[in-house]
Amino acid sequence: MKKEVRTVVYDDDLHIEAYRFEGLAQPFPNHFHEYYVIGFVEEGQRALSCKNQEYAVKKGDILLFNPGDNHACVQSDEGTLDYRSLNIGKEVMLDLAEEVTGRRELPGFSRSMIADEEVTCYLRPLHELVMKGSNEFGKEENLLFLISLLIQQYGQPFESCIPECREEIEQACAFMEQHYAEHIYLEQICHCAGLSKSALLRAFTKSKGVTPYSYLENVRIGEAKKLLEQGVPPVEAALQTGFSDQSHFTNYFNRFIGLTPGAYREIFSKERGNLDGLAK
Repeated sequence: MKKEVRTVVYDDDLHIEAYRFEGLAQPFPNHFHEYYVIGFVEEGQRALSCKNQEYAVKKGDILLFNPGDNHACVQSDEGTLDYRSLNIGKEVMLDLAEEVTGRRELPGFSRSMIADEEVTCYLRPLHELVMKGSNEFGKEENLLFLISLLIQQYGQPFESCIPECREEIEQACAFMEQHYAEHIYLEQICHCAGLSKSALLRAFTKSKGVTPYSYLENVRIGEAKKLLEQGVPPVEAALQTGFSDQSHFTNYFNRFIGLTPGAYREIFSKERGNLDGLAK
């Protein structure tokens, strides 16, 4: 089997993450991100579930996930996955959208999987420039062309990508986002939302595509990423984000992000070291 390699680079110029997975066999459970994901499959076949739709992903396919889009995938052939992606936060996407459209509005991707050679022509070179640490303006140029093309061909108002949610579900989400660092009981969430346990579980899963507990774990992982990026040790990040122990935290982080917390933290430690070296 092909040797597994996982690489993540943060670009300080563009303020985006670039992921590169080679020889990956790991399945990813149903989860979501708070940022946009633009991915490209270089090798392998996967069964993808996104927003309750099933897809057969193959070489050359491009994946487009909006913030909050629940998705899961598993290898569907005898091989492994080679995959590269760009992760773009909402604030950065707002700046990009304003630059290319003149309107400061978040775009939403209307499709989760596409096959588009023109998009690939911008995506792959851009990803390679980020991975190499290029400081040439061609990197930003490619990013703007890529976002402009995606918005033009597959864009719609971001709000239309979000399913209508009952007020009670939003109250439940807000409660978990405020108390993620605490030991939360299902009964507390139900009391906040004004729903019974069975009603909450049915309505929440239908609305968000994940269970309340999965939503909470995703929130915790998102907050843990921020702490690790600031240099907080994994054991402290686990404690500050409500995980019962570091083993639990490491398992969840690796399942959702594809890297251990320590490896993710090291990426940003190197970036800070490079910046400190330049400042001397």
